[in-house]
Amino acid sequence: MFSEGELAFNEKIAKGLREAGFKVWMAQEELFIKEPTKEEKNTIYKNDIRALEESDVVVAVLDGIDVECGVAFEIGYAAALGKPIIGLKTDCRTFSNVEDVNLIIEVPMKGVYRSVEEVIEALKKI
Repeated sequence: MFSEGELAFNEKIAKGLREAGFKVWMAQEELFIKEPTKEEKNTIYKNDIRALEESDVVVAVLDGIDVECGVAFEIGYAAALGKPIIGLKTDCRTFSNVEDVNLIIEVPMKGVYRSVEEVIEALKKI
C-alpha cells in the first residue's frame, strides 16, 4: 500500500470482495501518519490491531519476493488469534525454489491463491 500501483490493486481487491458481499476493512482507507507523533502512531497501530481482532478472516496480499513486513506482522497476529488467513499472490516471483512465500507465512494460511476470484471462492467456503 505504498505505491500508486499497490493502492489501486488493493482497491480492486476490496471492490471485488465487497461486490461478493463481504465487509472489508483496509488499512489504506484509514488514518495515515500525517505528523510523526507517538500518539498518532499508537492510534494507527491500535486501529490495525482492533480490525484484526474484530475480523472473521484475514486476506493478505503476498506479492513480492518477500512479504511486506507489516503484512507479515498482521499474519502472525491473526494466526496467534486463531483467525483463518487467506493469501493472495499474483506475483510470479518466489521466495525460494521450494516456496512461493516463506513457510512461516504460508503454513498458518488456509491457502494461497492467484486471483481475487479464487480468494472469493475460498472465502465462501470458510
